[in-house]
Amino acid sequence: MAHMSPSNIGGGEMSDIWGWTDPLDDSEYAIIGREAGTSFIDITDPINPLYLGQLPTHTSNSIWRDIKVHNNYAYIVSEAGGHGMQIFDLTRLRNVSFPPETFTEDGHFSGFGSAHNLVINETTGHAFSVGGSTASGGLHIIDLANPTNPVTIGTFSEDGYTHDAQVVTYSGPDSQHIGKEIAFACNENTVTIVDVSSPNDAVELSSPGYSGSAYTHQGWLTEDHRYFLSNDELDEYYFGGNTKTFIWDVQDLDAPTLLGTFTGTTSAIDHNLYTHQGRCYQSNYRAGLRILDLDDIANGNLEEVAYFDVYPTSNAPAFNGTWSNYPYFASGNVIVSHIENGLYILRPTLDPPPPPCPADLNGDGYMTVVDVLIILGDFGCSSGCEGDLDGDDMTTVVDVLTILGEFGSACPE
Repeated sequence: MAHMSPSNIGGGEMSDIWGWTDPLDDSEYAIIGREAGTSFIDITDPINPLYLGQLPTHTSNSIWRDIKVHNNYAYIVSEAGGHGMQIFDLTRLRNVSFPPETFTEDGHFSGFGSAHNLVINETTGHAFSVGGSTASGGLHIIDLANPTNPVTIGTFSEDGYTHDAQVVTYSGPDSQHIGKEIAFACNENTVTIVDVSSPNDAVELSSPGYSGSAYTHQGWLTEDHRYFLSNDELDEYYFGGNTKTFIWDVQDLDAPTLLGTFTGTTSAIDHNLYTHQGRCYQSNYRAGLRILDLDDIANGNLEEVAYFDVYPTSNAPAFNGTWSNYPYFASGNVIVSHIENGLYILRPTLDPPPPPCPADLNGDGYMTVVDVLIILGDFGCSSGCEGDLDGDDMTTVVDVLTILGEFGSACPE
């Protein structure tokens, strides 16, 4: 759809990328980390993206810069010394009269100095800095209830350094943990699962390792919370072989198992991956964006169905090419950050996803008592509700009646 070179979006090398959709008019924006700060690009017209401006780094330059979004605010961390967490009100992007502008922070959190990454559970409004200068590099837990003045509410350091993580309000098949806040942390040589429901008393549930690990880097759950896909950033680099994706069965959070591995078609290093609508979107450095179908994941099988090569001259295991991607825009557009070459805006051509089954809240293909319990636990919610089946942003008696009306039925094939 479009490509913007580094010189057109602030300059320097690129790193992490995230997205924001304006709830006012559904405009779409790319937010991309750079050595000297963070850039904001209006991609609502993906053929003609507009660079709106940049937020400079809080301290010094660093290639490691990570962004997440919650309730129309961007939260930005970096490995730059003393950087802390920058806070930027994204609604300011609606009224940029003379782009590109140099923006200022709307808030700053100094409860830690440097951090490698940032994770946000948008259901609870909790942020988790990882790989930072506190909690032995583990989870530093922050409440974002006051978006420009967040506060620390706990830490977890028992398993040491966490490189990246995903934190969710759990709605998978393990009934013992439904409704709890669960962290899936990639801790260099393990996938460590932690119950962070009580932030000041987080409890490790399990910490499985695997043969041939070199650096357990990052991972993401399938949308039904049954499986966790992880990557290892250094196995291709040190041991050779093609890109490998690890498939974890996490249906028992206290005893997850390695179900299988998927071997890609190139020898490139894998970096960041995300799942969306039954597919996995991987940023694999020189091999570019790779898209995998998850239809047969229960049998330990994945299938590559599309790719976009951002480094066509080589797929060698080296640290060039794409850093990350963001596949969650309603438009279907996917944004990809390229360390040396800037921003790519892509539109994958894929088969349509399976028919929606909104009342199947735990993703097992059936409307059962588990789904009823989930919606009853969410009853009365008024924003960002898991049990909102009719799209009114609330969980009400209408949603309860909907799920009761479908009770016992199976999702359409």
